[in-house]
Parts: sequence; structure tokens; C-alpha cells
Amino acid sequence: MRKRKEEKLEQKNKVNKKKRNDNTVKSSGTSLGKPSAKKNIDSYNAESDENHQTINKQVNVQSMNGNNHEFSQDESKEEIKKEHTNREIMLVTYIFIGLLILTLGYFIKFIFADSSEVINNAYNQRQDLLAEHIVRGDIISSDGKILAHTNVDSNGKETRVYPYDSMFAHVVGRFSKGRTGLEASENFRLLTSNDNPISKIFRELSGDKNKGDNVVTTLNSNLQKVAYDALGNHKGAVVVMEPSSGKILAMVSKPDYDPNKIDTLWEGLLEDDEKNSALLNRATQGLYPPGSTFKILTSLEYILENPDYESYGYNCEGKGLFNSVIINCYNNKKHGQEDLKESFAKSCNSSFAEIGTTLNIRSFRKLCNTFLFNAPIPTSMIYNRSSFVLTGDTDKSEIPQTVIGQGKTQITPLHNALIVSTIANGGVMMKPYLVDHIENYNGIIVKKYMPEIYNSLITPDQSQILTSFMTEVVENGTATALKGKKYTVAGKTGSAEYEANKPAHAWFVGFAPAEKPEIAVSIIVESVGTGSEYAVPVASKIFDAYFKNK
Repeated sequence: MRKRKEEKLEQKNKVNKKKRNDNTVKSSGTSLGKPSAKKNIDSYNAESDENHQTINKQVNVQSMNGNNHEFSQDESKEEIKKEHTNREIMLVTYIFIGLLILTLGYFIKFIFADSSEVINNAYNQRQDLLAEHIVRGDIISSDGKILAHTNVDSNGKETRVYPYDSMFAHVVGRFSKGRTGLEASENFRLLTSNDNPISKIFRELSGDKNKGDNVVTTLNSNLQKVAYDALGNHKGAVVVMEPSSGKILAMVSKPDYDPNKIDTLWEGLLEDDEKNSALLNRATQGLYPPGSTFKILTSLEYILENPDYESYGYNCEGKGLFNSVIINCYNNKKHGQEDLKESFAKSCNSSFAEIGTTLNIRSFRKLCNTFLFNAPIPTSMIYNRSSFVLTGDTDKSEIPQTVIGQGKTQITPLHNALIVSTIANGGVMMKPYLVDHIENYNGIIVKKYMPEIYNSLITPDQSQILTSFMTEVVENGTATALKGKKYTVAGKTGSAEYEANKPAHAWFVGFAPAEKPEIAVSIIVESVGTGSEYAVPVASKIFDAYFKNK
């Protein structure tokens, strides 16, 4: 651009020079003479020098402006590059901080939540190393009875002994042939010694093993014996709970086995020719149709959907057709005209099948899920999940059977105990637990476990309504054998049909005293008949034993 301007200016100067030459010629033709021409030439040269100086100044200014512009652009690029670099550094810093927080979070979760599970894992070889230095601690009942102990002979050979033989076989578990029950879940604690450090060092130096900590359970040996004996030779399970805390007071499963003889019994238990499934803890892993005990939740759903539930009425004729399915009452008994509470107390299948046809199934499924169907139970015990399969898209023909506790619904005795305990506890479900505290072998408490709330599932008013329904079952319904005691009982019987031409499973769930519950039970007796005839007597013996000295 500078060159172009110089060329234009030079061309202009040539034109001016030519004009001045012409004028000079003309002037010399008149009377100006030579001196005048020289003067004009000098004037031109001076003007030309002045123009060149002006051009040079303009070019220098433009050059400076260009240089300033280029410098400004370079400076701007440098600032952008610096800003971009800072942004990358900040991004990397944030990522690093985020990863650090996640790592710290994982370690905190591991320490407070997952460490016990990892440590107690059967594949954790560190447990075997602990056993080389520590004698396994005792498992003790809440009333001070030893449920599992390790004998050490003069040669140092250790033998795990179970003083109550098969009575606690499933809940306490076994040590040999694969750890189960509390022997499995509390394995690390039983192999940890919190004895005096000086005593521990002295034993180690002398070549003796230290004594492991003791696990003191919530189990009551007297209630366990009563429940065990009451179930007799029948297959089934019993769970006894304290509703206000979630403590498991007794847990029985039959058929059972003697863990003291597990080495000799093992092959026969595995072959299971008689189909007894004696290794299975039916209390936590047995899945059964809930039978009429499920009418507790069916009633609750109807009450939630119908604030005027007290105006409900139905005339029972012993059977009926509902959604193209015939539903019979037990022995086709005609209950006549009845309201909702009477239908519940008499366990009228026809009435509840009628109720089922009016329910919002999506809402009902949500309620069942709230009560932990199709969901994990908040416990460290090994268990199977209960299931409720109805959805809003389910064929309507499945509804009548499901709402009376038949169909495809399945539940464990432990889960049924949780449901009835929630009602007894004003609608608040507590987390069930088996360990009260850990103590060293001198009896000094190392760790104490406290009751934990799982969730508030229904209101106190709703639980009170259900309690009144369950009290009516005892006063005027299917559990009158529990009437007239020195304590009041609220409960629900059930007869769960599971196979054609075979007796039903007998259920009873309930709690006492009805007005201020202290104890709740869940009982199932397999393939015997009605809950009134077989499960209620078991409950009666347990309640009597509990309130005997109160």
C-alpha cells in the first residue's frame, strides 16, 4: 500500500514538473529571461523535497499504526491462550477434587457400612489367619445361656459345641460344613479379641491363643424352647419379635438337624430323600402363600381408597363369581350380611373377593411395595424376597385369588412378622436384628446395638383401625381360642392352599397386649389345615410363656 502511494505521488510530481516546464518555456518566450526559469526550478525542487518528507511522515505513521495493530493482535492472542490454559488447569483441578471426594466417600462408606460384610465374606482368607491365634468366642442368649461354645482339649484341639442341639440350629447356625446363621454373620467378631492388651501379649509370647469376643443375642432361650416344642413334629417356622425395637426373641425352623453331628449327617442332609429341606431356614427363606393373613393389607387398601369404609356391606352366600372366577369361603360357610370388620373377623373369602374387584390395583401394588414386597428387607440375615405380582395390566381373573392371599403372592414368616409388628408399633417398621451387643470374654461390652427405625409406613390412626379389626378376630372371629386370657390379643388367621388335594398351610400373625403391644408372632405350620386349629395354639403357648411372670 505504501509503494502504491509513492508511485501515485511520483506520477503527480512528473505531471506538475511538465506543467512547470511548459510555463517556463512560455515565460522565456516573453520577457522573463533565464534567471526567472532557474527560480522556478529551485521552487519545484523545494516543493518536491517537502512532498517527499510529507509522504515519509505519513508512511511512518501508517507503519507505526500497523505495528501497533499487529502488537495489539499478538497481545490479544496471548491473553486468549493464557485464559484457555487457566481454564484447562481449573478443569483438571475440579476433576481431581471430585475424584478425591468420591474416593473419600467410598472409604467412609466402606468403613461404616461395607467393611463388616467384606470382612465376614467366606472368601476372606484373613479370617483363617485369625483362627490360628484366637479361640472362637461364644454365642449367648439374652438370658445368659450359652448357645455355641468352643471346647479346647489338652492337645489344643478345638471343637465347636452347641448345648441346645437342634433347637437353635438355623438361627445360631453351624461352624462346620460351611458357616451359617450367626456363626456366619458374626464370624469376624467371634474371631476378634478385645481382651486386655497386656494379657494378649503375654498369651502370644507363651504360645497360647487369645479368647475371642462373645456375641450376646436378642434370643430368649425360654421363648425359643416354648416355640420349638409347640411346633412339635410339624414342618414350619416361628418368628417372635419385639415390635417396638425389632429384636428377634425367638426363631424356629423345622425340620432341623443337630449341628453337633453335622459331619455324620451331612451326606444325608444333602441327598434329602424325604424332601425335608432341613438345611433351609424356613423362617427367613421359606416362601409361602400368605393366605388370609394377606387380608390385612387388602383391608388397608380398601380403607385408604374409601374413607366411608364403615358403610361397606356384603351378603355372603358361601361362594360367588368374581371376574369370572369362583371363590369359596371355607367349607362354603354362609356368613350372611356383614360389614368390613365382620368380613375380616370371619375371614370371608367372598366378601374380600368382592372388595378386590373395586380396588385400584396400581395403588394396591404400591402399598404392597411399601410393605416390602418385591423389595429387600432391612436385615443382615440370609432371606428370600416376598413377591406380589399384580400390576395395572394384570388379567382381572387373577385379582380375586390374590386379594384373599392365594394366587402367586409369596411371603416369608419373617416378613409377615415385620408387617404385623409395624401395625403393633403404630405404623412404624423397625429393622429386625439378632445381636444385642458384643463383649470380651470377661463380659466387658465392646459394642452395643440399638434399635433402628426402617420407616413409618402408615399413620397411628390407620394402625389403630387395623388393630381393632384384628382384635375382633380374637373376640368374635377365627381366633377365639386366644380370648379370655389375662392379656388381650390382636391377630389374623390364615389357611394357605398350595396344592390340590393337600391340606392347607396354617398361619397366625398377631401381637399382645392389643392395647400396648410387647410381643408379636408369625407362625406357619405346613400342610395341616386351618390356622385356627394349628397355628393359634402355638401362638397361645408363646404368649402364655411370655406373660407368665408379668
